[in-house]
Amino acid sequence: MALSEDGPGNGGDPPQVRALEAQLERERAEGRERERQMERYASDLSETFRAERRRSDQLRDSYVATVRALTNAVEARDAYTGKHAERVAAYGLELARRISPALAADPQTEFGFLLHDVGKVAIPDGLLHKAAQLTPDEEALMRRHPEIGAEIVSHVEFLGAAAITVRHHHERFDGGGYPDGLAGADIPLAARIFAVADALDAMTTDRPYRPGSSFSEARREIAAGAGRQFDPEVVAVLDTIDDDEFDRLRAKIG
Repeated sequence: MALSEDGPGNGGDPPQVRALEAQLERERAEGRERERQMERYASDLSETFRAERRRSDQLRDSYVATVRALTNAVEARDAYTGKHAERVAAYGLELARRISPALAADPQTEFGFLLHDVGKVAIPDGLLHKAAQLTPDEEALMRRHPEIGAEIVSHVEFLGAAAITVRHHHERFDGGGYPDGLAGADIPLAARIFAVADALDAMTTDRPYRPGSSFSEARREIAAGAGRQFDPEVVAVLDTIDDDEFDRLRAKIG
């Protein structure tokens, strides 16, 4: 009787072995297909992420452009403070990077620095430009600009947290500032940093009634106000930044 083709005498693999090999090959093919699917999924996910990042960057750029346009509109009312907000923002962010990198990286911090004086849009030009000493009533009106500014900013959805700095940028470390008379650590950190950056720019910028001082002179005057007007820890960080760095930032803004 002839042996079957798959019998043990013809050297062929038993049916069970061939079935296992076929199953293994199918599983390998399915595995390769799953790998290709995962690669396509990863590629799609990566492209989606890049597209979202581009949209996010475009949205942030749009926000920054809007904030800067509003800032320029405010500063255009006073020729002598041109680019003051941009310089203060640059100085303040440099301080913030050394004090709290997370705070410096938050766009709301820069927005708050740039928009600190936005409330002055509600102050009459005659009052803003008055050369003589303000009357008590005029002083009271001028001191309302942080509250007005915070109210304006708080109604803009993407500026929410920036309103904190806008409201508190005239607080003093000793509690003698306004509008809320906050003291010490009760003053938001961004506002404490802003106070030092603002003073630095004010002192080193030319005014019609006096020339700007050097950064070294401004440092000494700010140091004298540590613990009273300014947070001593922020003042200490100010001294770790070289004058050359501030010169570079000021030159970059123009």
